[in-house]
Amino acid sequence: MHLAPNFPDDPTMHQLVQLLHEEIGLPERKTIHLTTSINFDLGCNGADAQHLIETLEDQFHIDFVDYDSYRYFQPEGYDVFLKRKAKGRGDKEPLTIGMLYRAIKAQRWDTRELEGL
Repeated sequence: MHLAPNFPDDPTMHQLVQLLHEEIGLPERKTIHLTTSINFDLGCNGADAQHLIETLEDQFHIDFVDYDSYRYFQPEGYDVFLKRKAKGRGDKEPLTIGMLYRAIKAQRWDTRELEGL
């Protein structure tokens, strides 16, 4: 795995990268940036995404106050209740390594702040 030149080099980022490597795997030949999305670029979805978020919450004590998994991830399998997409839940947003890093540092998930809305 190759890290971009501007990648933070601190214990928090080292822990996050190790966790991502263990939980979803990081590509050996691709450069990882803060803008690398775990859902689009790394293919994390469904049960893997749910497990990753739960692990982040436990390991880093993040308060996911307004986190909405449907905003970023496809659910696993087919859910008849998702046949009709709820307003604002159609297109997925990228969930980046930088967003996770900032949430860990703040110990809080604030969608508007993390997405720069």
